[in-house]
Amino acid sequence: MNVSDRLAIHELLGLHGHLMDAGEFDRLGELFTPDVVYDLSAYGAGELHGPEAIAAAGRALGDRNPVGHHVTNIVVREDADGTVRAVSKGIGVLTDGSTGSVVYADELRNTADGWRIARRTVTPRRTPLR
Repeated sequence: MNVSDRLAIHELLGLHGHLMDAGEFDRLGELFTPDVVYDLSAYGAGELHGPEAIAAAGRALGDRNPVGHHVTNIVVREDADGTVRAVSKGIGVLTDGSTGSVVYADELRNTADGWRIARRTVTPRRTPLR
């Protein structure tokens, strides 16, 4: 993986917050592969399959969506088998001003349209040092 790939992945992960906060769910194909698995099991919501399912979940949340998704602390690595992974932190700001923290664990794929997230696991951070 070269520097251009790493930069593109950082840009991709940053774009997630902008699209979600703007409600631009019709653009999720710019973030995810068509067969993406979006794992929300830690929230009791199971796995979402495909960008359309992610968009539907976002629309269903409506005003309960965070007003701000802030992606930070991005670390990208390539496994010995060539699988590219990223781990990052997410800070969500809710309408009442409260915040929450998550860890995004992503598996990425370089497609004809550029880097896309093929699998994302979202894990809430509710207690320190675990």
